[in-house]
Amino acid sequence: MRLPLTALAAALVCATILAGPARAADPIKIGVSGPYTGGSSSMGVSMRDGVRLAVQEINQKGGVLGRQLQIVERDDEAKNEVGAQVAQELINKEKVVATLGFINTGVALAAQRFYQEAEIPVINNVATGTVITNQFNPPDYDANYVFRTSAYDVLQAGMMADEAIARGFKKIAILADSTNYGQLGREDLEKYLKAKGVTPVAVEKFNIKDVDMTPQLLKSQAAGADVILAYGIGPELGQIANGMAKLGWKVPMITSWPASMQSFIDIAGQNGNGVTMPQTFIEDKTLPRRKAFLENYYATFKVSKIPTPVAGAQGYDSVFLLAAAIKQAGSTDGAKIRAALEDLKEKVEGVVTTYDKPFTKTDHNAITRNMVVFGKVQDGRIVYAKEEDAKNAGVVRLKEKASN
Repeated sequence: MRLPLTALAAALVCATILAGPARAADPIKIGVSGPYTGGSSSMGVSMRDGVRLAVQEINQKGGVLGRQLQIVERDDEAKNEVGAQVAQELINKEKVVATLGFINTGVALAAQRFYQEAEIPVINNVATGTVITNQFNPPDYDANYVFRTSAYDVLQAGMMADEAIARGFKKIAILADSTNYGQLGREDLEKYLKAKGVTPVAVEKFNIKDVDMTPQLLKSQAAGADVILAYGIGPELGQIANGMAKLGWKVPMITSWPASMQSFIDIAGQNGNGVTMPQTFIEDKTLPRRKAFLENYYATFKVSKIPTPVAGAQGYDSVFLLAAAIKQAGSTDGAKIRAALEDLKEKVEGVVTTYDKPFTKTDHNAITRNMVVFGKVQDGRIVYAKEEDAKNAGVVRLKEKASN
């Protein structure tokens, strides 16, 4: 049966009206890449769950640009080759407009080049290798699509070295794992100490999954080390603490941030007490924003603490920064989102800090040294290592004008 022209026109108008809002309401797809299994999983799961909470909050308030956020989660297994495969899938198949995540420096370096080539922004919210945000800097590249909300390694290495020197230690031993993360961190430590006129008495390497650190510890002890600076992740850092206890060797241990991982606490037990590390976030409810985040996290995931608090908080904040950039850009175009991140107009209240101009065209690191405190392991939790930091827990630390 042939419809009259007026009826056909009306039908077409109706179809257009119905189709229009459906297209406009298509979700904004965001990749979330991290290790949700294996030795790094407590970092990956905490980050992912922080992202989930933030997305839920934003979607309950109407989303961004009138569209819901949809996260596409992929387990990179902390393996460089898997991370590269995941990146290509998220870009080519899932058509994400941006990706959050990367826990491991090696995975980030292997995977983020695909986002750079596709002009899709990446916010590294846990990986700390200094080179990560410098990999695609001008003038070699027209624009850099890689950002970060974690405390990068030069910053952490400086804090660790300064802490050891300030406490009067003269003979420093460095222990670092054999991954890109550990060896790049070791290089940062050695460079910083050299600038301070300090030469380590021992520099030792260990592998992921090593459970006996006796050889490295004996060499450090024989060299007369009075403090250990360790660069690695939770499981192996835990074995260092246990190895020291086994030898009856009691010297302070200052580590990179992953000694706050639940795996370190579980493996080291009481041997971990007193170990200190740089932290951007400690489970403290002084500020209303942090209190709400923590209580929501505990209730949603049925836990009494976050497995890796830093990863959870930084993952959570990265979503709000990305959402603010998409909103400001008025678009999901990668180049426009990148430009907005480099010049965010509105302040973004997170749980690590309130972000005020967190990035510029030449600085893609949101965290500066003044934002980072020392945490300490105490009976299964991470607490403030310094009394002044505990007293100032309610103070929001804004980004310094120039990155360290």
